[in-house]
Amino acid sequence: MEAYIFNFHDVVLFMTIIECIMLALFQWALPTGRHLSSTMLIGFLLTTSVQSICVLLLWNDMVHTADFFDLKVVPYLLLAATLGKGPLLYFYVASLTEQEFSLKRLHALHLLPILISWVLLLLMGIDSDAMRWRGEGQTELSLSTVNFLWHCSKIVPFLYGIASVILVYRYYTSLKDQYSSFSTSEPGWLTALALGFAFYWVLSLFVHISAQFISEEMSNYLGIAENYVVFVLINALFAYSAAYAHRVLTTKPVATKEVMAEQPDETAIDKVRNGMEEQKLYLEHNLNIEEFSNRIDLPVRDVSGVINKHFGTNFFEFMNSYRVEEAKRLLADPGSNDLTILDILLQAGFNSKSAFHRFFKRLVGISPSEFRKQAAQQSKTA
Repeated sequence: MEAYIFNFHDVVLFMTIIECIMLALFQWALPTGRHLSSTMLIGFLLTTSVQSICVLLLWNDMVHTADFFDLKVVPYLLLAATLGKGPLLYFYVASLTEQEFSLKRLHALHLLPILISWVLLLLMGIDSDAMRWRGEGQTELSLSTVNFLWHCSKIVPFLYGIASVILVYRYYTSLKDQYSSFSTSEPGWLTALALGFAFYWVLSLFVHISAQFISEEMSNYLGIAENYVVFVLINALFAYSAAYAHRVLTTKPVATKEVMAEQPDETAIDKVRNGMEEQKLYLEHNLNIEEFSNRIDLPVRDVSGVINKHFGTNFFEFMNSYRVEEAKRLLADPGSNDLTILDILLQAGFNSKSAFHRFFKRLVGISPSEFRKQAAQQSKTA
């Protein structure tokens, strides 16, 4: 980082600090501010602010508070914020997407890296000078401990970033197992954010490792790039939370592997097939797997087992494949010539024009309009 307080790059850090605090207060004031996901987001914003403050105090010689605070307290706050951001992001994603997620005592284990780092700071008497590798008379053990702490501060968030990406991927899979239709905007944005923070922590880890092999000037530039990346991501995170978080569909835990491994019996298969072919439940918009299971009087785990094991697909694909077949029937029916494509997709059970066209093109190979023209030509020549 540059040495002068008025350097433009330092201004980005100041902006990040102020913005994180303001966004946290704004989130707290919202009607959803007491929800667990909002609490996790507020915690993430505040730890980001604390980390940025500590970075300024640690590396900018022109920024000071009290001597004791700058020298003794900053390392503890810096490591707590750096090691705490990863779990907070992970819990934010989990509480946002999992209907039955709640904090349990076992989750306190995620605080273990912070506790270990504090114990090492205390036992080794490491202060801010030692963290900057400026302390005089440091032993080999003390230097090794400082290096270990810096390594952990980069590796641990990176691991949580990867875990968050995996969690979002599993969420997207669960959506397809439990809903017949859903908007891709919310999971898409959440995926982008998880990947963004994972990239940021990859960059941070790369800067930390490469600093040993490149010039100090280049290392400073890479470190400055981190500040810009986190500033952009914080804004994107809050924008997502304000625009999409309240619309995110939650998912329930999937059936156990033992249950899912069982081959469904013929009775269960017949009930699912009857629900589709006789009751035509796929025509109902926004049908989820719980509603479907209630209508055919079959437990959710059995419905999931039939669709996954017997039909070899998920609930989302299963429902929409029937809807495409219904749309094909309507498009080919001369009696439906006065219906628009929008009318047909709605009658077939779709509630999204983009999803309809995407599914139809993938399953049929041509667009609905082209299919309708071909069907009309075949009807004339027949």
